[in-house]
This record gives sequence, C-alpha cells and structure tokens, in this order.
Amino acid sequence: MARGDHVFVRRGRRYTHHGIDCGDGTVIHFVRVRGPVRRVERTSIDAFAEGSPVQVRPYRQRLPVDAIMANAESRLGWEDYHLVRNNCEHLATWASTGASRSRQVRRWALAAPGAFASVGVAQTAGLHVFFVGGLSVGAYAATAPLRRRRRAAGGLAEV
Repeated sequence: MARGDHVFVRRGRRYTHHGIDCGDGTVIHFVRVRGPVRRVERTSIDAFAEGSPVQVRPYRQRLPVDAIMANAESRLGWEDYHLVRNNCEHLATWASTGASRSRQVRRWALAAPGAFASVGVAQTAGLHVFFVGGLSVGAYAATAPLRRRRRAAGGLAEV
C-alpha cells in the first residue's frame, strides 16, 4: 500500500468499507460519530481495518497522488454521508478518479428490481413476501462466480 491508494476492508460477507491511504499509517474515510451520524476523518489504519486485511483497489487510470490526497483531505470533517448517494466507497472512488461511484450500490440496485418483482408476484399469489422476495437475492448470489470470472478476465479485483 502506498500514499493515495484506494484501500478497502471486508466487513463480514455483506459489504466493504473504503478509504484513502495517507501513506503514514493513517486512512481518510467515513467514521461513525454517533448514531447515524458519520464524518470523514483521518484514523489509524488499524482503526480503519478493525482486524480485517486491508486490500488495495486497482485502477487503470487514476488521478496523480497529490490530487487524490488533496481531494480526500478536502472532505475532512464532512458529515454528508448517505448510504446510496455518498458513502465511503463514493468518497474513495471520487478522490481517486474524480467520479463518485459505488460498485456496491450499483450491485444492490441491480438486485433490487428482481426483489421487487418477486414481492409483486408473491402478493398476487398470496404467498409470504419474505420467502419469495429472498429468491431474487439468492439468484443474484448464485451468479457471483460468473461475475467474479468476468472481472478476473478484465483484470479487476472483486470488491
């Protein structure tokens, strides 16, 4: 890992947490302050990792390191967190590339229409929504090996 790297850690099997490596043993990322409030802060890499292995997201093209650091540092103190529109992955991707994106949100958005369609079918059929709605999530999970293979062929690390 090096200064300006987009780093991430897995939080269980459900999601990943992202930040920017400052190159001095610290990371800039969203930190839970209290309740639902999150703020962009600079913490130790150990506090960021919480015992999980830290990985680096590769980019084909990214901004120069000084620009990445300037972007990340410009957000210190921000409390503008939003799970779908401005999460830790959006922050790290924006600092690294200039474009605010989240692969996790995109994956969730792709899975959601299937879940909603299942709910509609379940309600029409008078079935339990929870059980049938979960089928679309299961179908999405079942296709994970195909998505991993496609990413590996393109040279991208799975996140």
